[in-house]
Amino acid sequence: MPLGTYAAPFAGLALANITREYPNFPAHLIASPDEPRAPRALHPAFYGAYDWHSSVHMHWLLVRLLRRHGGTPALPDTGPAVDVLDRHLTPAKLAAEAAYLRDHPSFERPYGWAWLLALAAECRALAGEAGARRAFAGEAGARWTAALAPAVAAVDRLLADWLPKATYPVRHGNHPNSAFALPLALDSRELTAATDRAVRERLLTWFADDHDAPAHWEPSGQDFLSPALSEADAMRRVLPKERFAQWLDRFLPALGTGAPCPPLDVPVVSDRADPQIGHLLGLTLSRAAALRSLADALPDGSVRTRLATAAEAHLTAGLPAVERGDFTTDHWLATFAALALDPVTGG
Repeated sequence: MPLGTYAAPFAGLALANITREYPNFPAHLIASPDEPRAPRALHPAFYGAYDWHSSVHMHWLLVRLLRRHGGTPALPDTGPAVDVLDRHLTPAKLAAEAAYLRDHPSFERPYGWAWLLALAAECRALAGEAGARRAFAGEAGARWTAALAPAVAAVDRLLADWLPKATYPVRHGNHPNSAFALPLALDSRELTAATDRAVRERLLTWFADDHDAPAHWEPSGQDFLSPALSEADAMRRVLPKERFAQWLDRFLPALGTGAPCPPLDVPVVSDRADPQIGHLLGLTLSRAAALRSLADALPDGSVRTRLATAAEAHLTAGLPAVERGDFTTDHWLATFAALALDPVTGG
């Protein structure tokens, strides 16, 4: 199931959501009655899609679709997407976003930070892919890359300042999960060499000695990430292939023995309209992405086959839920579908 099959509907979802200011859930502490409160006043670029991180990663989705499929039969009309991105990703608006990040150093840490780096990476990649079919790409990608530079620098600095204090990882399956965000930041290749090195060192410090993951605890009732699979996918980034296979065997020994392994089982979603239970729809897709990447990192054999089979089952279960006309999922789920269909690689 290629991403191009879904390019047009996913682009439509992204456009509708990043320009939709309300309903909105700003993670902003109001310190005085004089503060601006409107989402657009707080976040002139990333005011839509319900919350800041969703707005950022739906922008990422739109740029990724332009890069992968813009100007093709899958997404022939690039004008609306380029116009909206030009309105949002301006130097002035992104300078304001960078200032907000610097002034609120724990805001969206680390999930939103990582998605902003991913967005910048996608813009930079688009800038390098101009051609006859993509006449829009080089100039637009370069504009957006330059405008994002101050926010990227802010995130790099925030990460560098925070990592030495982050003694323990966050392991649950929601936004603060350390094992999902930091590898996404690495994949962006937008970090300075020193911060990239610090991220890799912190991941190894946190996770290299882990074994016998409590996979039977998964999933929790509002997870959209698998703690075990996210950690395994993080270690895939920072360990050599042979060492990673050995680490994975210790971490999830059930994979090799053929015993039940709950992260391989498609989760039951009892109420798709419930905003928290509906997170489990995202779990099906984020698991699909992680399972696929883990399978690709292993040599041929029963474990690789088992992971690949589980990835396909999760993807098949999750894709029909992406476009339902329900804002509780429409504002974010397509991003995770894109990750499952077209995984980010790097770092």
